[in-house]
Amino acid sequence: MSTLTTSVLGIEFENPFLLASAPPTASIESIDKAFEMGWGGAVLKTITPDNLEMVEASPRYAIMKEKGKVIGLQNIELLSHKSVQYWVDGIKYLKEKHPTKVIIASIMSPIDRSAWHELVRRLNETPVDAYELNFSCPHGMPEKGIGMAIGTTTEISTLITGWVKDIAIKPVFVKLTPNVTDITRIAKAVERANADGFAAINTVQGFMGVNLDTLEPNLNIGGLSTYGGCSGEIVKPIGFRCVAQLRQCSELPILGMGGITNWQDAAQYIALGSDAVQICTEVMINGYGIIDGLKSGLLKYLEEKEMNDISELKNIAISKITTHEKLNKEHHLHPEINKDVCVKCGKCVKICSESEHQALGVNDNKTSICLDKEKCVGCSLCSHVCPKEAIKMCC
Repeated sequence: MSTLTTSVLGIEFENPFLLASAPPTASIESIDKAFEMGWGGAVLKTITPDNLEMVEASPRYAIMKEKGKVIGLQNIELLSHKSVQYWVDGIKYLKEKHPTKVIIASIMSPIDRSAWHELVRRLNETPVDAYELNFSCPHGMPEKGIGMAIGTTTEISTLITGWVKDIAIKPVFVKLTPNVTDITRIAKAVERANADGFAAINTVQGFMGVNLDTLEPNLNIGGLSTYGGCSGEIVKPIGFRCVAQLRQCSELPILGMGGITNWQDAAQYIALGSDAVQICTEVMINGYGIIDGLKSGLLKYLEEKEMNDISELKNIAISKITTHEKLNKEHHLHPEINKDVCVKCGKCVKICSESEHQALGVNDNKTSICLDKEKCVGCSLCSHVCPKEAIKMCC
């Protein structure tokens, strides 16, 4: 029988699904409910010193839809509004009621050693399982010189990681921003400062567009707007890339996240090197109840693959990712058209003609699509645009 249990840095997870630090983990009552429903753990909404001002804008969300489905969310939500004492008491309550659940404290403070130390000292008094250093919030906090302003510089990231490691009595994960040219540069720096693991990725800085009727931003706060953190399906390829790059440069544990909507996404993150995963936007759209499908789907997959647990899935894809220079340039595939499925709409011909190669055409009788192999470079675009999936790439 397969199992979803796993161990990371000595922390026992009953399943690898954690709520990410965000609105779904903003209160003890909410986390309590999520634990009752089966989540393996939660990363608390980022805790800050009580004197750090938090004033929210309204509204603070905008969405992107495709065929009625939300595929992207932009937010300018800030950090926890609760006091440090609220979280100290809440962690103790949650651990007493749910001793098998993993609780990670996300923390952020101004760039002041004493402030970071005071925050960690207070939380050291609780049964929290680990810390997550929020070096990556892309809105609101960078203007204060923290959040992403920390995580885009190796010097400050290293400095603060060292401060926390000096006194933290539990493992320390650094939450990395994708809003850098090279995420591994920051990762290597905090690893040298003795970080115990990484959390990746935080939201991608973006802007959710303009309403063409009003010519005002879609995220409209009294006619004005700002850049915010984008999440959901639209950032999944960026999350995949960042986690893979982290795994290629380090053996430290990774809590992977970014656009996870189902168990298949989670499985891919694990295959790319994640030890466990965090989920936010899908919960904000569809609620805590998605945990049932996540757990049952991943467990069934492991059983079908005859894997005992996720450790056998972890890293399995990473050896297959290399540089462009090392790819095989000698072997070309060509499209093979299933004539029984093809409806001769001509889209593949049009796209091939207008995308460089002119390798596809229609025969003289206009009864079928034909291929000029000498012109075909095997790019595979035709197979992706075919509305009937009638084209496969073959030798």
